Amino acid sequence: MLPSNLYFTGTQINYYIVCPRKLWLFTKNIEMEHTSDLVYEGKLIHENSYERKEKEIQIGNIKIDFMEKGSGLVICEVKKSKKIEKAHFYQILYYLYYLKNLGINAKGTITYPLLRKREEISLTKENEEEISEILNKIKELLALKDPPLLEKKKICNKCSYYDFCFC
Repeated sequence: MLPSNLYFTGTQINYYIVCPRKLWLFTKNIEMEHTSDLVYEGKLIHENSYERKEKEIQIGNIKIDFMEKGSGLVICEVKKSKKIEKAHFYQILYYLYYLKNLGINAKGTITYPLLRKREEISLTKENEEEISEILNKIKELLALKDPPLLEKKKICNKCSYYDFCFC
């Protein structure tokens, strides 16, 4: 049986790392991604890369971009650029943590097709503790009645929530 805090999606983990306010808004069904050209561009890259792979593999609450088999199972996430690399890292760590709790050991890879780069990720004991802490913090954040205060960051200018937050 899965721990009770494994009901989040990879997108929620990603958004928490990028901006807790964005996560809170998204989780409360205030979704702005459909208005963003950058999000659309990322979807096109995802759809047109690795065309021979079975994509969008849903396992419980997580959706893995695609999987590879070699010397074990490797889950792969396709990303447009390394600008929010830390969020990508924690998103795939969450997937590995989630799978481990299902009894599935895997490794992870973040692929950046436009950059022609791949980053290998493994789940360590230290990472597991970090993910567990993040999940607890997300639970606390989402229990808030109001969104977290606005915090201006470099990435805000390209965020699909920019108009919502700053206009």
